[in-house]
Amino acid sequence: MAGDADRAGPAVTASGHGLHRCAVLGQPIAHSLSPLIHTRAYEVLGISGEWTYGRHEVDEDELAAFVAGCGPEWVGLSCTAPLKQVLLGLGEASDRARLLGSGNTFLFNEGSPLVENTDVTGLVGAFARAGVGSASSALLLGNGATARSALYALAEMGVRDALVLARSEDNARASLGELGRTLGVLLAYGPWGTVPDAPAADVLVSTVSAPLASEVAGGLVRLVDACFDATYNHYPTELDRAARAAGIVQLSGIDLLVGQALDQIRLMTGRSCPPEPLLDAAYAALGGRG
Repeated sequence: MAGDADRAGPAVTASGHGLHRCAVLGQPIAHSLSPLIHTRAYEVLGISGEWTYGRHEVDEDELAAFVAGCGPEWVGLSCTAPLKQVLLGLGEASDRARLLGSGNTFLFNEGSPLVENTDVTGLVGAFARAGVGSASSALLLGNGATARSALYALAEMGVRDALVLARSEDNARASLGELGRTLGVLLAYGPWGTVPDAPAADVLVSTVSAPLASEVAGGLVRLVDACFDATYNHYPTELDRAARAAGIVQLSGIDLLVGQALDQIRLMTGRSCPPEPLLDAAYAALGGRG
């Protein structure tokens, strides 16, 4: 599993007039903080005069035509919902993106396009920067595409047992069961929105955007040593607040957004950017770190 992102390598497409274009695509897209994050990275890297990053409202039926209409100045695209599955058909997908059935990064790669999933490295990297380099057990909230990426990330960190809390156990088994077996993670299941009668775990990752009741959030963080709420729709969420109050490691959807962007920036520009200026800019846009 490890090292798959590096297989793609930097995929910079040189333009005849010195301009390199990137953008985020999705629907809806007006709320996206990706332009802010990538543009700030270009400033930090000293390439803002040569690189631009925009946003475009694009749905699944429009994606192929959008990509086909991009000129030689285009280097890469960040793709969010609802494009992550259809993106796989537009280039050579990495092993990780194929296994997850989800890509979030398109690299034009001089006419030999590549598709990657940097949500996994974003999660792993954010945990590592917070001092959590490994874990053996986890609570995982949700069963959608982000939950699948989270499960992959947890497996890379060493997790071998995970309790999945989801609204529908049948849906969770269908989405995560085979992936868990492939990754060597033993999965158990319980209802979302409750505090399970379960042993303590090392980490909790929530991929559910619906808010939790404060007493449930408080009960969940008492079971773990680190909490990562991978959504930022309602930042700070009840999980964010509860983890902070409990004094455990607390990571938010901004940490994931910046984490996956860092790998995209590396793949698109060939340069590594420090995370802190990007985190500062994104948190500032949401009114501070809560």
